[in-house]
Order: sequence, then structure tokens, then C-alpha cells
Amino acid sequence: MVKLAAGSTEELAAQGRSTREDWLNLALQTLIKDGIDRVKIQIMAKQLNVSRSSFYWFFKSPQDLYEQMLDHWLTKNTGPIIQRALRPADTISEAILNVFECWVDEDLFDPPLDIAVRLWARRDPTILKVVASADQQRLDALTRMFQRHGFVEEDALVRARVLYFTQIGQYTLDIREDLSLRMTRARAFVRAFGGQEPTEAELESFGLLAAARASRTPT
Repeated sequence: MVKLAAGSTEELAAQGRSTREDWLNLALQTLIKDGIDRVKIQIMAKQLNVSRSSFYWFFKSPQDLYEQMLDHWLTKNTGPIIQRALRPADTISEAILNVFECWVDEDLFDPPLDIAVRLWARRDPTILKVVASADQQRLDALTRMFQRHGFVEEDALVRARVLYFTQIGQYTLDIREDLSLRMTRARAFVRAFGGQEPTEAELESFGLLAAARASRTPT
């Protein structure tokens, strides 16, 4: 953290009106809405009604902010997929439904943020490497999930790619579906991805979870 010189009361007051989270959240919101070109200190300082210098209380440089934005994205959108792919499950259907939690709960996976980071990556080779690494981590976790349930290496890899690319492709194409409609197709998706018929108990368990998530979503 870069400290202000002693006695700069105006800058201290400006810093006091903002927090690191204010800057980071605004940067992420701006990235989603307007793209990385609008993630600028001067623009955000005006929106936060603080001086530009207050930025440097929380970030060493714009690059530091970019890195923290990427760290947030990795924690928000990659961590939960890996965690659910690793969750113990008695069947491959149950394992797939564990991962499906990420697709029905934006607290676990933020689609607009994922799309925004991918658009950013198209313009910056450094960001592209981070995105490619995150995709590989997600795919590796899903592949190992299939392997734990008896699928040979090649079959596990292909099924993991189909599962993952199907969902990411839906987000990228901005296909909007009502959650209740998606739920009616859960059985068919699980069967297609895992090659096994999910039990009623497995589907019911997932359905109750999804319903609980939907009840928290404003209409």
C-alpha cells in the first residue's frame, strides 16, 4: 500500500470516502458493462466522488488493479467449479449435478463476468494466457471427475469438454432460459453428459437446491 505524505488532509479525506472494495467492484462492473477501456482511474474516481490519488491507497498501479480483478474472477468463477468437481459422489450423475450447481447459482459462477474477461482476453495476450490456464484447470478437474467414476482417459476428457463447452457456449451466445425450463431438461442433460440415467432421488436433491437458489433471485 502506498501511503500519502503526512499532513495531506484533503487526500486523507478523499481516501476515507472510498475503500478497496469500492474501487474493485466498480472496476468489475465497468468491465462487464463497458469493457476494459473504461476501467480508468480518472473515470472511476469521478464516479466514486473521490480524488485520483485515493486509488493509490489501495493499488500500486492500474496493473495491480487488473491483477486483482483477475484474481477475483478466478476465485469467483473457477474455484467453485473445481470444488464441486472434487466433491464426493456415489455416481457420475450425482457428480454432474454437483457441477450443475454452478450453472444455476450466480453466487457460484458469474456469467457476465466470465464473458467480460474473455472479451478482455481477445485484446491482451497476457490476459488470454490467464483465461486459457483457468479453462484448463476447470477441464482438468472435470476430466478427473469422470475418471474417478470409471471412464477411461479419452472418454473422460471428451465428456468433460462437452459438459464444459456446452455451458460456456450457452453463456457466450447469451442464450436466456427460464430456470424452471432448464430444470425440466436436467435429466436429459445429465444422461447426455454421463451416459447414465439419473435417479429420481438425485434429480430431486438437485431440484430442491435449484428451487432454493431461485427463491433468492428477485423477479
